[in-house]
Amino acid sequence: MLKMIRPALALSALLLLGAASPPLPLKLVKDVPFGSSSGRFDYASLDPKTGLLFVADLAGGHVRVFDVRQERLAGSIDSVQAAHGVLAVPELGRVYASATSADQVVAIDEAAMKIVARIPAGHYPDGIAWEPKGRKLYVSDEHGDSVTVIDAAANRRLATIPLGGEVGNTQYDPGSGLIYSNEQTHDVLVGIDPKTDRVISREALKGCRGAHGLQIVQKPHLALIACEDNATLVAFSLDRHVQLAQAPIGADPDVLAYDDQAGRLYVSAESGVVSVFQVGAAGVTKLGQAFLADNAHVVAVDPASHRVFFPLRKGAAMRIMTPGQGPS
Repeated sequence: MLKMIRPALALSALLLLGAASPPLPLKLVKDVPFGSSSGRFDYASLDPKTGLLFVADLAGGHVRVFDVRQERLAGSIDSVQAAHGVLAVPELGRVYASATSADQVVAIDEAAMKIVARIPAGHYPDGIAWEPKGRKLYVSDEHGDSVTVIDAAANRRLATIPLGGEVGNTQYDPGSGLIYSNEQTHDVLVGIDPKTDRVISREALKGCRGAHGLQIVQKPHLALIACEDNATLVAFSLDRHVQLAQAPIGADPDVLAYDDQAGRLYVSAESGVVSVFQVGAAGVTKLGQAFLADNAHVVAVDPASHRVFFPLRKGAAMRIMTPGQGPS
């Protein structure tokens, strides 16, 4: 049954810090050369088994590979037209990337760093989620107002799930076994049952305009949504089905990354502003916010070292940072 749930605010669950936010609790390790200059990077995904970080180079039309252990550019996969989303799936030895201008998802053999399949994926494929039980991919078809379902074993499209509006990022939630997508035209968090590939919930996001970026956290069980049109982070409880609160972040937020062990959330933005939050039983607390670099809107975290990685357009560098302490 489809259920529409209206949010309830509990502002004590999120500490709001405005213009007086402390500086970023991050320290620079180094900037490493990251190939030729690019007009724009997009999503990034780390395989923690190999230590390879895959970065969508949208303007260059390929996926760049960075070795986080050896701190060097390790390769590139070409012919990924207007690469937007990218997702490493270690259990398959595969990396998937959305070739947006070709309306495809490409399957990449990680060891060989070669494309092995191309799958139709709607009208503007973007974010990608992996559902391990059914071994399926769920791809945000941003302009097609839907989510495309792909059989990863057969490399074929299984279904198209209409969402009723432009689709932001899509994520798998291990806690519930559901797929969640941001429907950003109406600012709704949509729940999809992968057993039936049907929409089972639509949860309105109050105070959010342009729900795009999405991160699912298990403890506490939250959906954290970056609203690109009003520079706001929304915290939504997936257990209680209520919106907890919201906080200001950098203008035009895009990519979110989460360090599960440290409970640190990183929100990067097209404006180059990065926001850092602590997530825990007490709620979601902003630790700091500051301008990092021009167009620094892509971020990834290595769970082993807790280092944070920002592929930078200007200077074509991978910026490596290490977390510091938040405000006392």
